[in-house]
Amino acid sequence: MKTTTIDLIRHGEPRGGRLFRGSQDDPLSATGWAQMRTAVAHHCPWQRIVSSPLLRCAEFATELAERHRLPLEIDHGFRELGFGDWEGLSAEQVEAGYPGALATFWREPESYTPPGAEAVVEFDARVAEAWQGLLKRHAGQHVLLVCHGGVIRMCVRQVLGLPSGHIWRMDVPYAGVSRVRVHLDAGQPVPVLEYLNGTLAA
Repeated sequence: MKTTTIDLIRHGEPRGGRLFRGSQDDPLSATGWAQMRTAVAHHCPWQRIVSSPLLRCAEFATELAERHRLPLEIDHGFRELGFGDWEGLSAEQVEAGYPGALATFWREPESYTPPGAEAVVEFDARVAEAWQGLLKRHAGQHVLLVCHGGVIRMCVRQVLGLPSGHIWRMDVPYAGVSRVRVHLDAGQPVPVLEYLNGTLAA
């Protein structure tokens, strides 16, 4: 049975702290770099690295790929959800400027889209296409995917068949690592979430 293993790691803390960042291209802070380097340490079971193009992912992915001489692939399909007019704002600033909207977004992400933002259903479709493409291109390999909290939630949602309206019920911390194994059984892919926010030593 052919098995594809995908380790998904969220970027560390970006400069500026916790904000609705989306497509805002902030690099990692010193703390964020330390979080990523600690999470990975000297662990390297992968055959390649795939990364979001945004700096908070791609700069660490580049460093890791160069250190271990691994091929690096930048995939724009794994960009974070675009938050439109909320980008660069904290949750407190969003609540002050758009009273009640944040609670609606957490509760009904499929039906409420922040002003100028990417709709969650479109984000879901984009990530699904990127995920299926990754599995097809790298079948049978062990891949590290460096991406974002929203992207990891959507990948896990698709693996488990959860409603997209439930994505915010998952906690995905900075530098958190999750693993999905996809077994090819009788020609059909069978995805299994091995762990969410576990350890690379597993």
